[in-house]
Amino acid sequence: MAEAKLAGQIARMRQRRTGPLILELDLTDGIAEGQPADPLAALLTMRRTRLQDVLDGLRRAAADHKVRALVVKVGGSRIGLAKIQELRAAIGDFRKSGKLAVAWSESFGDFLHGNLPYYLATGFDRIYLQPSGSLGLTGVAVEQVFLRNALDKLGIDFQSAKRHEFKSAADPLTEAGFTGPARKAAARLAESVTEQLAGAIAAGRGLSVEQAAALIANGPYLALQALDAGLVDGLMYRDEVYDQVRRDAGHDAMLLYLQRYQRTQSLGDLPRRLGSSVQSIGPGQHERCVAMIYAHGAIRQGRSGRGGPGGSGMGSDTVAAALRAAAADENVRAVVLRVNSPGGSAVASDVIWREVVRLRAAGKPVVVSMGDVAASGGYFISAPADVIVAQPGTITGSIGVIMGKPVLQDLFERAGVTTDSITDGAGAAQATMFSSARPFSEAEWARINAWLDAIYADFTAKVASGRRMPLDRVHELARGRVWTGADAIAAGLADEAGGMREATAIARKRAGLPDDAPVRVYPRLGPLDQLRPAESSEARPAARSAVGAGSLAALFADGWGPAWRFAAAAGLPPYGPLTLPGVWTIS
Repeated sequence: MAEAKLAGQIARMRQRRTGPLILELDLTDGIAEGQPADPLAALLTMRRTRLQDVLDGLRRAAADHKVRALVVKVGGSRIGLAKIQELRAAIGDFRKSGKLAVAWSESFGDFLHGNLPYYLATGFDRIYLQPSGSLGLTGVAVEQVFLRNALDKLGIDFQSAKRHEFKSAADPLTEAGFTGPARKAAARLAESVTEQLAGAIAAGRGLSVEQAAALIANGPYLALQALDAGLVDGLMYRDEVYDQVRRDAGHDAMLLYLQRYQRTQSLGDLPRRLGSSVQSIGPGQHERCVAMIYAHGAIRQGRSGRGGPGGSGMGSDTVAAALRAAAADENVRAVVLRVNSPGGSAVASDVIWREVVRLRAAGKPVVVSMGDVAASGGYFISAPADVIVAQPGTITGSIGVIMGKPVLQDLFERAGVTTDSITDGAGAAQATMFSSARPFSEAEWARINAWLDAIYADFTAKVASGRRMPLDRVHELARGRVWTGADAIAAGLADEAGGMREATAIARKRAGLPDDAPVRVYPRLGPLDQLRPAESSEARPAARSAVGAGSLAALFADGWGPAWRFAAAAGLPPYGPLTLPGVWTIS
């Protein structure tokens, strides 16, 4: 029995190396991007599908004669539009090699929230849907809950100031509906995404853009309706889909997860890569490369970590140290900075901005690759790059700033609540400036407006310098407005459409590296680097992440400074005044 089992395992291993393969990928639980923020996060997410592994695996599979087909399960709405566009482009390259690519889903969104999964599916040769499923092709909407009237009934006022009219983070607390500028920005955002969705459906299903737009307007669809409309190629259960793929690829083809395929092939290539490197660069030298540095999560001071209730956090100390280390490493000839962030602390953003500027001054090109979101502080740190590459569906811009506080004076009076304070010394009046028990005074408003003006002027000046654009033009595009990547490229806030592949190609070219020069996640820290103290703030281990997340109060304090209590009480994001307003999700 044991011998037979061992023989079977050996046969399967041999088939993986020599026999035909059908690669499979399950995207229903989403996809991760970049390195885990800390060792514990790495352990907790070790089985999670990662974007770079999928992209590398697809490129490898396209050139591998053993790979006959790819079958991908799509569904849910856990992958952002920009990542979907990157995946879709990689699927397109795989198909160009003449191999079959099949997408199937149990349901595209249970009658709603199916836009993005279906967007991805249109990049495949065939689309199959379970007979009991549906296609939630419902168009794009931007919806916001406004609390102004409810706060009035409670006796709560909210005082805020912003730079400028499009910076709408506080609008849910100060308005009863969309302001004119906010409505204009949201309407264009929805229109731009709808244009991209219609274009993808048209290209993938052999329709005109007008026909695709009509199909979006008439959704959602039951399974039979989707089939009759030509939106899917068949109604099948999983076993029927796989039987069909096996008939096309060959019944002797073996199923193998794409991630397992990529990992196995990469390890198998390691001796060859090491040998060729030694021969090509000679003894005592190291291989020149492009460094990939991930700037993921809301921006805060200190070290990166899981970030508590708000999600993963990008610590300015961690990212700045990684950029400094890349500048000092003679083997790093260019840097791709992968930004996926809604922004956060203005001070922390400025720390990272400075290191990007210094890296360029050291003669190393910096190319920003924008992910799903690179807005407000996320745009701040991107602005000084040599080139900004964004997907059409990236959410970016939001160049602005906000400040304010809730005023509970009327509520306290109705409830019979009183407050008292004791201050001492010079500046006693300013000590209670952010108290919720009273409104701002005229003098305090003057200080707040001066602070807002200073941050906005600094932000726009740095964008003007980095984008090589007149300041007046920057102001036209800024004012807190949110853009899609497609519109940002047209306006000059970004340079080219694409993802990490395109950004990497630009970085290699700018650095004078060959097309196959390696790309290395930077800095790559071993277990000892994670444990031992860094020798200095410029050593590679200084770029490690914090093991644990800070408290929520600490995140507010880092992001908002003296106004952190107001921000926490008001329900604003904990990460600071350079944060993308509202919750921007497309499904």
